[in-house]
Amino acid sequence: MKEKSKYLKPEYLENRELSWLQFNRRILAEAKDKNNLLFEKIKFLSISASNLDEFFMVRIASLIDMVHADYTKQDIAGMTPKEQLAAILPEAKEFMADQYKTLNRSLLPQLEKCGLYLVKQHEDLSEQQAEFVDEYFQKNVYPVLTPMAVDQSRPFPLIQNRTLNIGALIKDNKKADVVDIATVQVPSVLPRIVRIPSDKEGETAIILLEEVIERNLDKLFLNYTILSAHPYRVMRNADLSIDEDDAADLLKEIEKQLRMRQWGEVIRLEVADTMDKRLQKKLMEQLNVDENYLYKIKGPLDLTFLMKVYGLDGFDEYKLPKFVPQRVPGLDRERGIFEQIREHDILLHHPYYEFTPVVDFISQAANDPNVLAIKQTLYRVSGNSPIVASLARAAENGKQVTVLVELKARFDEENNIGWAKMLEKAGCHVIYGLVGLKTHSKIALVVRKEEEGIRRYVHLGTGNYNDVTAKQYTDMGLLTCNDAIGEDATAVFNMLSGYSEPPAWNKLMVAPIWMKDQFLMLINRELDNAQKGKEARIVAKMNSLCDPDIIEALYRASSAGVKIDLIVRGICCLKVGIPEISENIHVRSIVGNFLEHARIFYFYNGGFEDVYMGSADWMPRNLDKRVEITFPVEDENLKQQVISILRLQLADTLKAHILQPNGREYAKQDMRGLEKIGSQNEFCKQAMQKRVKPDEAVVKHVFEPITGKDY
Repeated sequence: MKEKSKYLKPEYLENRELSWLQFNRRILAEAKDKNNLLFEKIKFLSISASNLDEFFMVRIASLIDMVHADYTKQDIAGMTPKEQLAAILPEAKEFMADQYKTLNRSLLPQLEKCGLYLVKQHEDLSEQQAEFVDEYFQKNVYPVLTPMAVDQSRPFPLIQNRTLNIGALIKDNKKADVVDIATVQVPSVLPRIVRIPSDKEGETAIILLEEVIERNLDKLFLNYTILSAHPYRVMRNADLSIDEDDAADLLKEIEKQLRMRQWGEVIRLEVADTMDKRLQKKLMEQLNVDENYLYKIKGPLDLTFLMKVYGLDGFDEYKLPKFVPQRVPGLDRERGIFEQIREHDILLHHPYYEFTPVVDFISQAANDPNVLAIKQTLYRVSGNSPIVASLARAAENGKQVTVLVELKARFDEENNIGWAKMLEKAGCHVIYGLVGLKTHSKIALVVRKEEEGIRRYVHLGTGNYNDVTAKQYTDMGLLTCNDAIGEDATAVFNMLSGYSEPPAWNKLMVAPIWMKDQFLMLINRELDNAQKGKEARIVAKMNSLCDPDIIEALYRASSAGVKIDLIVRGICCLKVGIPEISENIHVRSIVGNFLEHARIFYFYNGGFEDVYMGSADWMPRNLDKRVEITFPVEDENLKQQVISILRLQLADTLKAHILQPNGREYAKQDMRGLEKIGSQNEFCKQAMQKRVKPDEAVVKHVFEPITGKDY
C-alpha cells in the first residue's frame, strides 16, 4: 500500500464543497461592493442564487446519495460524505440568509431610491394597482393555471424541480372542520415580473407573478375558503445516473434519464418564513423532507428573477455600458480565413475580441469547394447556433462532416440531443464519444485540398463553441495550420470515432492519456531548476484546482523555492502559507463583469518560457475522466501576448480576491499604495484602443517580450 505523502495531510487541504461555497461568497461580495453600480449588484446576487441551485442539485445531491449508500470514504480533507453534509448544510443556510439580508436591507431600498419599487405583498397594492392586477390575472394568468386539490381521492401531485408553487390550506364550505391542502404551480411560461401602475410620478412599480396568483386564489377554488396561502419551491436531485455499458442506445438512455430527473429526491424545500405551520408540516410530509433541508425564506423565493429586473428597460445609469467585442487585430475580413492562417497563427481572446473568426472558420469551410472534411467537438452551443448551421450546410454540400456531440454536458443534455438529431438528418456523421468519458475538449479540424497537397487547419480553444457565452466568458483560442498540431488533431478524432490511440503525440497534451503526467513533469522541471539555484516560476490560471497529485507537486515545488502564482476562479483545495510547504504559493480569484473561464499555464523553463492553453482544469474529473486537450503557444509574438494577459491579471487590485493563510477565506487586495487596476476593464480598454475601423489599413501589433523576472 502506497504511503501517504507528507504533503497531503488532511489539514493541508480544503474540502471541495466548502471551497465552492467560498467561491459563491465571492460572487455575493460583488453584490455588496459599494464600488459596483446598483444593477450590477442585482446581477451578481442573481448569479449567486443560480449557482447555489446547481450546487444543491448536483454536489449536495451526490453527497446525499453517498450517505444513502453508506459510503464512508474520506475526501482529501479527511471528511466523510456525512461529515461534509454536516458542515455544508448550515453554511448553505447561513449563505442564503446573507443573500436575503443583502436584498432586503441594501438592494431593495436602493432600487426604490432610483425609482424602481417592488410590491412585496399583494395586500400593499393601492386601489388602482389592485384593480389592474385583478384584470391582468383574469385575462392573462387564470387560463394558464391548474389548481390541484389534495384529499383522499386525489394524491399529492408531482412538484417539478425548481418550479415555484403556491401551497394553500383550504376548507370545504359544505364540510365542517375538514381542512385540505392544495397547490398551484406558478407558470414559467408567463413573465414573473409584472409591471403595474405606479402611485408616484416617474416611478416604475412591479409585482411578482406569485403575488398576483395568491391574491386571486379564491377564484381557483370556488366553494372553498382559503385559510392560508404561501409560495414554496423544491430542489431535486438532478444528477443523472447512466450506465453506459448497459445502454444499448446512449441517446435514448439519456432522454429517459432526463424525464426521471423530475422525480429525483427533494433535497431542498424553500418556503416563505411567514408560512402557516400546518401548511409547512403537510408539505414536508408530502415531499418527505426533514428540517435539515427546509429553508425558511424572508423575501421572494428564487432570486434568479433579479436577472429579469436587471433586463428591465431604462435605468442605464445604474448599469455598466454593454461592451461590444472588437475586431481581432491583424485579421482582415475581406480576405479568406484560411489564407490568413497560412501566413501566421491567430490568437483569439474573448470576449474582448470577436468570436466571429471561429464562426467564419466553420462557415467558410462549409462553402469552400476545396474543403474535403470538417471534424468538430461540441459540448455546449447556443440555442440558434451558427456553427451547427454551418456544419449541417457543409454536409449538404457533400463534405465529410464528423461531429462529436457530448450528450452528457450537464443541463445541456436536452439541447444537445436536439442538435445531434438535426445534424444526423443533414447528413453529418454524429458520434457521442467514448464510454465512461465526457468529451470536454474544444477542437475543430478542417481538411483542405491545396496546390501543395492536403493541408489541415485547426481551431483549439479553452471555451465552448457558443457564440452567445463567448460575449460573457473570458476564453482563449488559437487558429493554426501547424503540421504537427494538424497530425495530432487527426489522431484525436480517430481516437474518438475509432478507438485508435496513436503511439505518440507531437504537440497536444490529451487527457486522460498523458496530460496529467505531462503537467507533473513540467512542475517537477521547475522544481529541479530551483534546486539547482536557477530561477523557477509557475503561473497557472484555471477554473478549479483539486487534483491531489497536482497539489502535491505544487507543494513540493514551493518547498524547493519555486515561485507559484495561481489564478483560480472557483474551487481551490490547496492552502497557502503553510510553513515549508506552500509559503511560495499565492492564489487569487478574479470575479468581475465577465466570467473567467480561460485555462492558461506558464512555466519559466530556465528562460525558455513554455505557455499552454486548453480545456482542462486541474481536477481529477478533467485529468482522469474526460477527453481534454491542452496545446502549446509557440509563436513568440503570440506567446508574449498570453504572458501579458497573465501579468495583468496578477496585477489586478480591484476584482482579485486573495486566498488567506487560514486556508479558506479570501479578501480583496489591500489598496494602500497600490494603483487601481481591474484586469477585465483594462482588457476592454486595450481592445478599444486597438480596434480597426473598416476604412483603415490593417496593422499588426507587436508586443515587447516579457521575461519571467518581470512578474
